[in-house]
Parts: sequence; C-alpha cells; structure tokens
Amino acid sequence: MAQVVALVDDLFFQAKMLQTAKHLGIELRVCSTGDALIAEAAKNLPKLVIIDLNARSNPLQAIERLHAAGQAIPLVAYLSHVQVDLANAARAAGCRDVMPRSQFTRDLAAILAQTKSESS
Repeated sequence: MAQVVALVDDLFFQAKMLQTAKHLGIELRVCSTGDALIAEAAKNLPKLVIIDLNARSNPLQAIERLHAAGQAIPLVAYLSHVQVDLANAARAAGCRDVMPRSQFTRDLAAILAQTKSESS
C-alpha cells in the first residue's frame, strides 16, 4: 500500500520526490494523470495525496473527484507562487494545503515524514 500518492508529470520532480521518499522509508506512488491518481487512491487509500497544480492532466478535476469520493485523504498541492487564482481554485475544490513550489521543495521531507509518524 502506498503511503503517499502524487500527481506529478514533471520527470525531474518525480525523481526528486521518489528519492526523498525512499530516503525516509516511505512508499510513494507517482501518477502522471488524474485518472491514474484517482484509481490509485481508491485502491490503496493513501495517507496523503500530493498534486502538482501545473500538471497537464487537469489537476483541479482530480482534486474535485477525490473530494467528491468522500475519502478523508489530506491533499497538498503546489504551484508557482504567482498563480493566486489557481491556488484559490484548488482550495475551493477541496485541497487542504496549497503552497508555492519553492516552499514545497524546501519542506518535502517534512511533509512526507508526517505520513510516517501518522502510521505509527
């Protein structure tokens, strides 16, 4: 069972996230489409879902679908700091935390580590 599922289609960032998760001993499943994310979340009920709001596969729709499914999975999304309207749309769709990519990158290990402490 994946502890964390992420919608990220940027290969460089996927590698960074996977490496950080591996270092922490956290299972991370990366999906490159919203449909794959929804399927993975339904199958494994992760402790956290991470969404790149700049992914090409309509990340806002994925957030809405996760929220509509009624599963209480925490969502963390990241985007460019200048995308205020997109950040507001993600919050309106049901995302718990929306942060600039720079903050997400800086705090990635801590964000992932929270899921490990929750599973203890």
